[in-house]
Amino acid sequence: MQSNIIKVSVLALSLGMLGGCADMAQVEEAKAAAAAAMDKANEAYNLAQVANTTASEAAYGAQQAQSTAEAALECCNANSSKLDRMFQKAMMK
Repeated sequence: MQSNIIKVSVLALSLGMLGGCADMAQVEEAKAAAAAAMDKANEAYNLAQVANTTASEAAYGAQQAQSTAEAALECCNANSSKLDRMFQKAMMK
């Protein structure tokens, strides 16, 4: 994305200079606009990096919660089986 912005900026500056219609004020305006666009692109990139990190941490937390839930279910099933066996033993007596 940044390379596209740079390419467009360079193309715009080149066309402006080759056309002969642009004075230095217009060139400076184009440079300022390109710099502002680059700043916005960098800001968006940084925000995307933060969002990616946050999403990775959330996915890790979800995996941990899933593991804990599976372990709890396994324990519950084991306890249920024990209680069933105890009940069957008591009923046979």
